[in-house]
Amino acid sequence: MKKIRDERLNLKNLQHVRMTYVIQTIGIVCILGYNFIQGGVEEMRANPLWIVFMLSTVVYLYLTMSVSVEHEKEIKNPKKSFAISLIVLMIIVGAVAYLTSITPNFGWVDGLLMGAIIFICGLIPVYYVYRLRMKQAESFDDE
Repeated sequence: MKKIRDERLNLKNLQHVRMTYVIQTIGIVCILGYNFIQGGVEEMRANPLWIVFMLSTVVYLYLTMSVSVEHEKEIKNPKKSFAISLIVLMIIVGAVAYLTSITPNFGWVDGLLMGAIIFICGLIPVYYVYRLRMKQAESFDDE
């Protein structure tokens, strides 16, 4: 049996996969919503579907970032964008760390811990987009 190499069929297949993902995500959100209504946030997060939902969302967002960088209208300076993103990230981290430290029943150690976690979680996608833009700039220079 010979493989079909028709681009229209490939596009149709990708549309089917996308629709399946949307239906699956709606189902997971409904189940998690039911758990939230029945037992609150702790009940919802205890469900293994929470991990599946979070992992699939993170993977989807990283894949979307690579596509969005490729379709940017103009080539952006990767270093400038990286610096701006780091400054914004540091402002957010500083605000969250400060607000956490002044919250009752929390101290400055909790604020530093929360700030460090947010910084690491924010630095990963910022660096990923920076690397994608660097590759795009290098490929543009080669042409």
